[in-house]
Amino acid sequence: MTSEQIMELSNKYVMNTYGRLPLTPVRGEGVRLWDAEGREYLDFLAGLAVCSLGHCHPAVVEAIATQARTLMHISNLYYIEPQARLAQLLVEHSCGDRVFFCNSGAEANEAAIKLARKNAKLNYGPEKYEIITALKSFHGRTLATLSATGQDKYQQGFEPLPGGFKHVPFNDLESLEAAIGPHTCAIMLEPVQGEGGIHMARKDYLAGVRELCNRHGLLLIFDEVQCGLGRTGVFLAHHHYNVDPDLFTLAKALGGGFPIGAMAATGEVACAFGPGDHASTFGGNPLACAAALATLEFMLNNDIIGNAGRVGDYFKAHLQSLANRFSFIREVRGLGLMLGVELSNEGPVEGKEVVSQCQNRGLLINCVDGHILRFLPPLTITTGDVDRAVGILAGVLSTI
Repeated sequence: MTSEQIMELSNKYVMNTYGRLPLTPVRGEGVRLWDAEGREYLDFLAGLAVCSLGHCHPAVVEAIATQARTLMHISNLYYIEPQARLAQLLVEHSCGDRVFFCNSGAEANEAAIKLARKNAKLNYGPEKYEIITALKSFHGRTLATLSATGQDKYQQGFEPLPGGFKHVPFNDLESLEAAIGPHTCAIMLEPVQGEGGIHMARKDYLAGVRELCNRHGLLLIFDEVQCGLGRTGVFLAHHHYNVDPDLFTLAKALGGGFPIGAMAATGEVACAFGPGDHASTFGGNPLACAAALATLEFMLNNDIIGNAGRVGDYFKAHLQSLANRFSFIREVRGLGLMLGVELSNEGPVEGKEVVSQCQNRGLLINCVDGHILRFLPPLTITTGDVDRAVGILAGVLSTI
C-alpha cells in the first residue's frame, strides 16, 4: 500500500484518538525507519521510549520467533518459565522482591494503586486509601491512572473521575507534607517526569519524600514506566538518587518493542496481594516475557546502559550548544537519553512546527506541553547518530 492509501484506510476505520502525523512507517532497523515509499528517517523517539535496543533488534526478534514456535500463550493458572526467569532478573537488579506482570504502563500503575490500597487496608484499616501524586505527572489513561495524573488536559471530558487522589507541586516537599492526611496511604512519583516536560526530581526532594513516608507509615511508589530500564543511564532512574521505593512500575522499554508491563514490590508489601486480588489474562505470557528477557539480558551484558549515559551526555552538550546559539531556547534538561529542550512561550518558534519540519528532513522527535521538544532515542545510538540529529535540528531552527 502507498502512504496515501494507508492514511485513507486508517482515517476511515480507526477511531480518531491520535493527532497522527502524516507518516507511515513500514520497516525499521536500529535507529532508522522507512515509510511506504522508502523514505528513511532517524527515529529519536523509539516508539515513545519503547524500542530500547532500536527497531527489530536481532536478539529480540530471535527470542520472539523461537518462543512463538514453542508456546505463545498459556493461562496464569499455571507456572510459566520465561515469566519466572524475568521476575528473577528484575528482582536481582532492583530493590523489589516480587513482580506482577501485565501489558502496559497504565496497567502496571493500576496494579500499584491496588496493592497500595490493599496493603493499607490490611495494616491500618479501611480509612486509608488516598494517594498523593505530583502536578505535571502522567500515570496512564485508565480512569484510575487518569485520576492519578496531575494534568487537567488529560482528564477533561471524563468526569466524574474516581476519587482518592491529591496532586501537589513537584519538587515541593513542604506542599507534599501539608497534603498528607488521615486517609493517605501512599505517595506516587516519577523520578523524571516524561509527559510533563522532562522534569527531574531533586535529590534532596526524593530523600525527603522517603523520610516522610517512613515517618507517616506511607508507601512510596516510583513510576518508572518511561524513565526506567537504562533510559537515564542507570538501570532504574531512582538509582541516581540512592532512594528505594516500596513499589515501582515498568513498561515501555521492557519488551524491546513488544507489549509488557510490570509492577514490583518489596517484602511484606508484595505479600498483600493474594490469589484472586489482581490478575491479567495476557500478563506475563511466554511470548512477552521471552522478548523482555532477551531485551534485558542484551542490555545488561553489552553495556547498553553505559552507552545511554555516555551518548546522553554528548547529546545534551550538543543541545546546550544550540541553546547558546538560539535565544528562544529557554533550557536543556534531562538525564541519559531522556532529554528535553524547552522553547520560549513568547518566542518565534512553535514546538509542533519544529517537529513537523524535522520530520520533513528525516528526523522524528515530538513535543510535550506545547513547547518542550522531547528526545527518547534507542539506547543503542552512537555519537554519529547524535551529530546527524543535531545537524537536522539546527537547520530547522535556523530556517523557521
